[in-house]
Amino acid sequence: MTDGKLFYTIGEVANMFNVNTSLIRFWEKEFDIIKPQKNKKGNRLFTKKDIDNFHIIFHLVKEKGYTLEGAKNKLKNGAQPFQESTKENLEVIKSLESVKAFLLSLKEEL
Repeated sequence: MTDGKLFYTIGEVANMFNVNTSLIRFWEKEFDIIKPQKNKKGNRLFTKKDIDNFHIIFHLVKEKGYTLEGAKNKLKNGAQPFQESTKENLEVIKSLESVKAFLLSLKEEL
């Protein structure tokens, strides 16, 4: 997400997480922290903050195995400290994935 875009379509967000657009719409309804804007046609436009929130939800539900209710409770009860530590962890993960991609491309060149 270093392309400098202000808004991302639902398709772009779904591709980032390798999920269907229906899951993005479902999570939008289930979690209050996801609040996309809509254009005149009614298409959802997600900000970087929305995508960061999706990373947190994705981490809890898909990687940690939380239920939707468990993830909602985790976000509500320990919101500030949890979100800060999770954001830091997600930044480390993104950085490591970037390094991995670089090393794999380097390996291909050898």
